[in-house]
Amino acid sequence: MKPLKIAIVGCGKIAASHAGQILNLPGGEIVGVCNRSPDKARKFCERFSIKHSFTELAELVDRLRPDVVHITTPPESHFELAKFCIEQGCHVYVEKPFTIDSEQALRLIELANNNRIKMTVGHNNQFSPVARRMRSVIQAGYLGGQPVHIESCYGYDLGDSKYAQAFLKDENHWVGRLPGKLIQNVISHGIARIAEFLKSDEPTVIAHGFASSYMKQVGDAGIVDELRVIISDEERMTAYFTFSSQMRPLLHELRLYGPQNGLILDERQATLTKLRGPKFKSYAEIFIPPVILTKQHIGNYAINAGLLLRGRLQPNAGMRYLIGAFYGSILEDQPVPIPYEQIARTARIMDAIIGQVGVGDRQGPSLMHTWLPTQ
Repeated sequence: MKPLKIAIVGCGKIAASHAGQILNLPGGEIVGVCNRSPDKARKFCERFSIKHSFTELAELVDRLRPDVVHITTPPESHFELAKFCIEQGCHVYVEKPFTIDSEQALRLIELANNNRIKMTVGHNNQFSPVARRMRSVIQAGYLGGQPVHIESCYGYDLGDSKYAQAFLKDENHWVGRLPGKLIQNVISHGIARIAEFLKSDEPTVIAHGFASSYMKQVGDAGIVDELRVIISDEERMTAYFTFSSQMRPLLHELRLYGPQNGLILDERQATLTKLRGPKFKSYAEIFIPPVILTKQHIGNYAINAGLLLRGRLQPNAGMRYLIGAFYGSILEDQPVPIPYEQIARTARIMDAIIGQVGVGDRQGPSLMHTWLPTQ
């Protein structure tokens, strides 16, 4: 079977992560890249030994006819680029956030279905080794049924991120042009974890957001960097979502509570902890659970050490798995790794959050860089 011909649109930091993972996977070959800056595109090609670079996606598609296009541009351009690719018969991998709003997301899903095109979004945290291990435990029935309650927490260090510092210092940064500003660009990873388990397409959402004291100190008091959300679906499954730039420790954590037992996934420490539902009798409830938790911590250590020795414990392991699973779905005509209803549900929840939260009044120039020729 011939390898898939892959193209990348956008040559920034996240594009480099994509290219690195694609080159380490069987079944795909990067045939070309596209970027508004020809110099940046050429340097990207030199770095990853790619033959062709373009400044317009239309020319790339016309000349190279790629099977898959990875869209790694700022979110405001995702819809038009993905729409064009789908209409040209290309499968698409779109970085998060998928689109500006749920209307755009639903239009792309409909277009992909009508054109028999496969599509996915870069929610790679859902496919890290520990996340896949969690999913296996759930599928084996450990929770005792569907989750009753979920808690998702996503911490973000504004002071330790070059991207965040660039956004804070540049009034014209593309993040400032998003309807939801900072939170829209960051929270989809944590929201997608909840959306995976919800049953309602349009769950009830109550959101509260505010600017932290840090934001006030740096002069961006209108930018929301603290967010608290309550979500409930028609089955009365509930969820809490917390986004914070100030909480310490910084948590990338998911807690699931079922009818019988619970689970804690800690993405930063790559650990999965089983929470036993039934109580022990008398003083055993005080002494036995710590022993059980200690054994689990040792087990997590052993699993992670084994993954590290086999070269599978990497920062972008989830991205590598997701890209590989997406390519496999194309080559074998199998379901995509992230069902479209989850993509739509995540977009709707984000719409509801952004609609309720005052996200700030910073307004950069309204620019739409589409990497497509001007009509």
